[in-house]
Amino acid sequence: MLQLTPNLPSLVAKRFIAAKESGTLIFSPTQLTTIQSSGVVFQLRYCPALAKKPTAKPEDEARRGPKPDPFENPPPEMLIAEIPSPHITTSTTTTTTSEPTHFLVLNKFPVIPNHFILATKAFKLQTALLEEDDLEIAYACLKAWAASDEGNTGRKRRLFGFFNSGDASGASQPHRHLQFLPIEDMRGQEEKEGQGTLEWEPLIDQLLTPRAVTTQEGGFRQLPGLPFLHFALPVPRDPSADALHRIYLSLYNAAVRATQPHTSGQSQEYQTSGESVIAYNLALTESAMMICPRRKDSASLPIQEQPLEGDVANAGSVSFNGTILGGTLMVKAESEWNQLRNQPLSLDSLLADIGFPVRSENVDVNTIEKHNRNKPSI
Repeated sequence: MLQLTPNLPSLVAKRFIAAKESGTLIFSPTQLTTIQSSGVVFQLRYCPALAKKPTAKPEDEARRGPKPDPFENPPPEMLIAEIPSPHITTSTTTTTTSEPTHFLVLNKFPVIPNHFILATKAFKLQTALLEEDDLEIAYACLKAWAASDEGNTGRKRRLFGFFNSGDASGASQPHRHLQFLPIEDMRGQEEKEGQGTLEWEPLIDQLLTPRAVTTQEGGFRQLPGLPFLHFALPVPRDPSADALHRIYLSLYNAAVRATQPHTSGQSQEYQTSGESVIAYNLALTESAMMICPRRKDSASLPIQEQPLEGDVANAGSVSFNGTILGGTLMVKAESEWNQLRNQPLSLDSLLADIGFPVRSENVDVNTIEKHNRNKPSI
């Protein structure tokens, strides 16, 4: 369906190298280590370039007008491929063609190599619920990546996909887009430089291991000890677009029900489209889908050491997006880097702060189960 030639990893890598060499893409290297918190091994990345991004004041933004849309007309050097929806065709007297509805484009400011994005060609809101074709094409990217040759490590190539929705999720662009990180590139620096002293695997993968528990109501997978509310479901082999969408809607509506006392305070109908009523991060692999409702974009990390000379002014404010569901996070200040390496359990309080607390009264499991019984099985 993707109509990509040559294979997707090769195509992304070639575009990435060319765009990096031409300066169209700005790659920021990171220092990397692994830390353990909540019984989970996380990758911790120190990226000083994050502190150098300009932050405009509200009056400056008003004077300049709205920010340009990076997905409206991406430069050719950044464009990987245009992708037609398999469900939309245009017919003429001689041919039937599929119009592109999505495209793949490189991330302009990556910190992990070969970071790329799936965006809609027409402007659609990042805060609206995902549609069937968004998930179908995203899953096709995961399959295309895995179907390619194995990497140099001998492991099967895999992608980690994530989606940020809402101001509290770490989302930075209003135009709908999902993002992809090659798992081999996420762990590549760790293996190349010997930075990882603990064995790291993507967090979402652990939701399908015996360590995770399955709720009686809804069959959601959850990881005991993880300090933020989350829900996961397995993805069947070769799922249909409808099956993927129903898994997504089940997760989304479970998150809405669980956070209901913190949102509207009123009963919520099972939502299938329209504007999201919560901020959340979604993660996707070939075998699992996971959601984390969000209440804050960032959390405060108490810095115990003396301020370092030249450290950033707002050291201690740590931002998170959907990469946290892959078990990786970034900090911009050396003092943050030192604090989390020396006191890795500090991450527990940060994760608890950005998400919703894991308490039984947060989850109206009977209501979730009632809605699940009324839906066809996946």
